[in-house]
Amino acid sequence: MTTVAILGFGLSGRYLQAPFFLANPNFRLKTIVSNTQNPQDIYPGVQKATSLEAVLADPEIDLVSVASPNETHFAYTQQCLRAGKHVLTEKPFTPTAAEAEELIALAKQVGKHLFVFQNRRWDSDFLTVQKVISEGLIGEVLSYEAHFNRYKPVLNPKKWKETIAPGNGILYDLGAHTLDQAIVLFGKPKSVWGQTFTQREHSEVDDAFDVRLDYGKIKVTLKSSLLVREDTPRYIIQGTKGSFVKYGIDVQEDHLKAGIMPGMPGFGIETEANWATINTEVGGLHLRGRVETLPGNWAPLFQNMHEVISAGQAPLIDMQDIVEQLRVMEAVKVG
Repeated sequence: MTTVAILGFGLSGRYLQAPFFLANPNFRLKTIVSNTQNPQDIYPGVQKATSLEAVLADPEIDLVSVASPNETHFAYTQQCLRAGKHVLTEKPFTPTAAEAEELIALAKQVGKHLFVFQNRRWDSDFLTVQKVISEGLIGEVLSYEAHFNRYKPVLNPKKWKETIAPGNGILYDLGAHTLDQAIVLFGKPKSVWGQTFTQREHSEVDDAFDVRLDYGKIKVTLKSSLLVREDTPRYIIQGTKGSFVKYGIDVQEDHLKAGIMPGMPGFGIETEANWATINTEVGGLHLRGRVETLPGNWAPLFQNMHEVISAGQAPLIDMQDIVEQLRVMEAVKVG
């Protein structure tokens, strides 16, 4: 069994991670660090701690999840590795590719494993996109467009999210997911162009972006904004045989907030209203119809961490993908 501590009890620690650690019998979620809330009110069997030092001093803790503010990720991950702990770090892993490579080298030096919480590789919509592309249902991909929009005109009450600091802003937040998915599908781009914008009143950080990745024949467009009220397609993919258009986003986050836990009936299953539309050619026949969305399930990310730590299995997330993701974000911010 892998014994776990989570640093932070915000959205990620409370809703996106703790339920999966608790649902997996290979993990024991022992401690959650929080200075403002009592995690035991929600997870009675978990201990509360108020400092990273208390976690690092506990010899039972095998894996520390760094779910704290972005600007702490590098320092906390470094401290955990030096204390002999495996580490799961929330995205963005670090503000820079150089810092990421430094932590990767340190993990190898101390013989510990590093993981990044790129949970949206196992979103229902992205799993469906991967299946459609890998099965060649729209032929050879020519263009891929992904949107990750929200309507949040009011500034985030978590002041750290609205403060100019390393790794802050929407590119390092939602952009880390859209970039990760593009890299999973297509690898390292030949060239990068992009811009970030500040659109909300009184905002100090970027809250919108437009990024273009050139893969030669394949052109990738990634966009996000916090001022999109009317839903737009989540994915628009054009291929040599047809088109794929998908509205709606994975429902796991909403389910977890509503108390629907992993393993419960209906968890991660999207309603038919948001199934994708496909217009293509299959076996010489023109086909236009709906594509049922595959169930979303972030559990494989957690199971893989246990298997890597306990049995030496290969990680599902290559840390070099994370380095490439950060290089793209740095190029956009500089350019």
